Amino acid sequence: MSRIGKLPVVVPQDVKVTITGNNIIVEGKKGKLERKFRSEVSITQENNLVHVKANEDTKEASAYHGLYRTLINNMVKGVSEGFKKMLIINGVGYRAEVVGKSLILNIGYSTQFEYPILEGLTITVEGNNKLTISGIDKERVGQTCAEIRSFRKPEPYKGKGIKYENEVVRRKVGKSGAK
Repeated sequence: MSRIGKLPVVVPQDVKVTITGNNIIVEGKKGKLERKFRSEVSITQENNLVHVKANEDTKEASAYHGLYRTLINNMVKGVSEGFKKMLIINGVGYRAEVVGKSLILNIGYSTQFEYPILEGLTITVEGNNKLTISGIDKERVGQTCAEIRSFRKPEPYKGKGIKYENEVVRRKVGKSGAK
């Protein structure tokens, strides 16, 4: 049995959870999230607690048990507080700006990248090199950050590129000209 799955999800007063069939809907002050779940688990609600229970005693059911408990917890946290990740752009002449519904990145290539901002996400630029991506769906916030970072990953010699705020890039020594 999953250790994480055993824990109940505590639902705050301002969040409403609705379970119908194989579907769960979580509504809060920041928005509404919906997710389908598999038949290996059953989800029940008592007062302000949501319990996830594995229907079978198999390895797969145990894995879904912990997964769905965490997904529901992230949904509840997202509609009440929201999620936020920060990216930092390092490099001479590297910059970002938000124009309308797209993010424009100048990151050392001959052309600039135009990344469309998805519905439900907010991207803000502080200065020219600090991006803040926020939204209610943790999965979409993380995926957006990963896609933006993939345009120019940080390199170990000069440290140029796009990195997460708390990411540490191990620096390497370049080739030396003297013997």
